Amino acid sequence: MKTGNRFIIAALLVTGVAASVSGQSNTPPDTASSARATARATRDSSPTAAPQKISLFRPIEISHVRPADQRGVNVFESPKSDSVPFTGFALSIGGAFTQEYQGLGHSNTAAPVVVNGVNQNQLIGLGHGFNNAVANLNLNAQIAPGITVAMTSYLSTRHHQETWVKDGYILINDSPIDNPLLKSIMKYTTLRVGEFEINYGDAHFRRNDNGNSMYNPFVGNYILDAFTTEIGGEVYVRGGGLLGMLGATGGESHGTVTSPQKRSASVLGKIGFDEHLGDELRFRLTGSFYANNKSASNTLYTGDRAGSTYYDVLENTASTETANAWSGEIHPGFSNKVNAEVINPFVKIGGAEFFGNFETATGGSFTEARLRTIHQNVYEGLYRFSHDQFYLGGRYNTVTGELVPNTYTDQTVKRYQLGGGWFVTPNVLAKLEWVNQKYDDFASTDIRYGGQFKGFMVQGVVGF
Repeated sequence: MKTGNRFIIAALLVTGVAASVSGQSNTPPDTASSARATARATRDSSPTAAPQKISLFRPIEISHVRPADQRGVNVFESPKSDSVPFTGFALSIGGAFTQEYQGLGHSNTAAPVVVNGVNQNQLIGLGHGFNNAVANLNLNAQIAPGITVAMTSYLSTRHHQETWVKDGYILINDSPIDNPLLKSIMKYTTLRVGEFEINYGDAHFRRNDNGNSMYNPFVGNYILDAFTTEIGGEVYVRGGGLLGMLGATGGESHGTVTSPQKRSASVLGKIGFDEHLGDELRFRLTGSFYANNKSASNTLYTGDRAGSTYYDVLENTASTETANAWSGEIHPGFSNKVNAEVINPFVKIGGAEFFGNFETATGGSFTEARLRTIHQNVYEGLYRFSHDQFYLGGRYNTVTGELVPNTYTDQTVKRYQLGGGWFVTPNVLAKLEWVNQKYDDFASTDIRYGGQFKGFMVQGVVGF
C-alpha cells in the first residue's frame, strides 16, 4: 500500500475514533433539544446525574436557508416555512471546504496528430496525489420577515486561484407590505431576483459546488453538467406538495448591453410534486425546461467556474490545471442556442433512495450549419444506514448524441461510479469512490478515441 493511501486511511480512522469517544451527539436538532431538556431536568433533581450530550448541529439562525451540513442532504428548493422567528436583522456566516486525493489512470488509442513536432494526442502522465483544496464563503442575511439575501463566494477553485463571487440574490417569502391580500398570496408564493444558480432540473441540488460537496453522494458531477448562474428572476408557487416555477433571465452568466442582435432572454420553468407519503416514504417528480434562442455566450452546460474533480484525465501533455479545468466532462458547444428538457424522479423508502436524470438538449454555435441533439441518462441508487451516518451506492451516467461541433455523428460516453460516505460528524463527510469512464465512436484523430479513465477518489468535505 502506498504511503499516501496509508496516511488517508489512518487519518479517517483516527477521526472516527475521536468522534466515537467524544461523548458528542449526531442527533438531529429537534431530538437533541428534547435530550438537553431531559438532561437538564435530571441534573437539577440529582447531583450525580450523568453529563449531558452536546449536539453537533449548528443552530439555525435565519429562515429559508438550506443548511450547509448533513441537514441539507436531499433538500431541493429553499424551504418555504419560517424556521426561526424574526426578531430583527440577522446575519449568518458559513463556509464549505473540499479536498480530494486522486488515484486515476487513463489511456487512449488515438492516431498521432503532430503539430510543431509534438503529438497533440499523447496523454499527459498521471500519478496519485492531492488535488487543489477549494473553499466557499456563504453569507446569508434576514432583513425582514420572510425576506432574505444570499451571497456565495468561491475563495479558491481549480480554475481560479483568486476569489470569485458566484451569486447574490434576494429571496422573498412574505409581503413587505402589510396588506391582507398580498399576505395571503405570499403564503404560497416565493420570488427570487438577482444573479443566481438557475433552477433548471433537480441535479444541481445534488452536485458539488466547488467547496460545497456535502450534498453530492459521489465525488464527481455528471458528464453533462447543467449548471450556470444568470441574472433575472424566478416565481414559485408551492402548496399541498405541488410545485410550479417560471423564470426569465438575461441568457448569459454576466450582464451586458452591447451587441443586442446577438442575444435574447432565456425562459425556464419547473413543475412537480414532492411529498412525504407516510413516515418512511418520500416521492418527488419534477419536469423542467430551459430555452434560449439566441446568445453570444450561453453557459447552461459550461457555467461551472470551479472545474471538474477529475484532474487531467484524457488531456494531452500540454494540459494545465486552469486551461483544461473540466477534464472528464462533455461541453457540447451550445453557446448560441440551446433548448433543454429534463425529468427528475426521486424516491426514498426508509434508507433506500433512487434519483434519476433523463435529459435532452438541442443547440449549437454561430459557426454550425445546423443544430445538434444530445441525450443524458443518469441512474443513482443509495442505501443509508446507522441513522444516516453511513451510505453505499452506485451511479450509471451515459451521454449520447452529436457531442462534437460540426461533425454531425453520434458519440457516446459512459461512466460507472461506486462508492460510499461516512458522516464523521454532521459537518464532516468522508467519501470513497471507484470510477470508470469510457468514450466510444469518436474520430481516430480525437484524443478521446478509445479513451478511458478509471481508478479511485477519496474526498473530504467540511460544511457549516
